Amino acid sequence: MCGIAGLIYKGKSSDVGSEMTSMLLALKHRGPDSTGYAVYGEPTEGDYIMRLKVAEAEDMEKGRGVHKVIEDRIAYVEQVMEEHGAKIKSKDAPLEYALRYVFSGADNLGEMAEHIEEQDGIEILSMGNGLELIKDLGDASVVSKAYGLNDFKGTHAIGHTRMATESDVDIKSAHPYWAFPYNDVSVVHNGQITNYWIMRREMERKGHRFMSNCDSELLAVYTAHNLANGITLEESLRKSIDEIDGVFTYLVATKDQLGMAKDTMAAKPLVLYESDDLIAMASEEVAIRAILPQEIDTTDPYDEEVRVWQA
Repeated sequence: MCGIAGLIYKGKSSDVGSEMTSMLLALKHRGPDSTGYAVYGEPTEGDYIMRLKVAEAEDMEKGRGVHKVIEDRIAYVEQVMEEHGAKIKSKDAPLEYALRYVFSGADNLGEMAEHIEEQDGIEILSMGNGLELIKDLGDASVVSKAYGLNDFKGTHAIGHTRMATESDVDIKSAHPYWAFPYNDVSVVHNGQITNYWIMRREMERKGHRFMSNCDSELLAVYTAHNLANGITLEESLRKSIDEIDGVFTYLVATKDQLGMAKDTMAAKPLVLYESDDLIAMASEEVAIRAILPQEIDTTDPYDEEVRVWQA
């Protein structure tokens, strides 16, 4: 089932963290297993933000030994960053197993990320100039409080409430997905991709990495591959309708754009609101009304429809 939501402001920042929380809480009934956000703040030139996890939430119940494992993994991350010339400017740990680094000066982001993930149990959730990807078990109120998302200001965001159907209930299988090692690309998806394994193997042959067996991760990798090869976001979304099989509605965010695509059958819902300064969309209108309680006009995108908006 699952629920997806997205919003983007034209030419200004807003309280996108708290607004996305309100939208996702309104979609809680569509997916109680996990909640995820990809939020985009105002980037600082030369700085990168890395969000990563060094354990799963369920690992914290395994006893005292897990704390030592986490300490060792964090020490490993920071050693690798130092070896690659990254200067850590700030470090936060909203939860013991979830960390946020702001750094500059890394000589090769891709190699550094690969080196970090060579250690079992460590997964980079996002690395970029503006993107911060947060996901965990529980509903939006739980995740937002744990990670301080109500105070996040930015230009755009996407979010997801997940009902696990074909993969585990864990952080690894939660949305959104980031496409390693490309900056600032994130995806949320509602549906099922039936040629997932064929396309995954094709992407892997081209050198791309997958961290889960969730079909939605393919959309992030596919998009990032296209963008890295000079294809625009709108062109990539249109290509996906022809090249990806299944029923799907998905949202893609980049450092300054938000896009959506629906498959040929348009079986997965999406409701869209558009004004001069704000675009908001979600699986159900109730999520849009959570941030716009006044009378509004909404539309339902058609089959094979693709739209892209600029921040």
